[in-house]
Amino acid sequence: MEPAEIAALKERIRRIRERRPVLVKLLERPDLRDLRVDVNQALEEIDELLQEFEQTFGPQD
Repeated sequence: MEPAEIAALKERIRRIRERRPVLVKLLERPDLRDLRVDVNQALEEIDELLQEFEQTFGPQD
């Protein structure tokens, strides 16, 4: 990957990390019902993505 591509990827990961708390907060809603499963799955996949990213590129600020 070229440096510009890596920088763009890091920026996307930063935005995903910033938006993750919105999904966590969504889980607190009692009216979520069946969507709770989908939100939980999304959180699991985001966490896996962030972990793999950090294993590849190191911890990010």
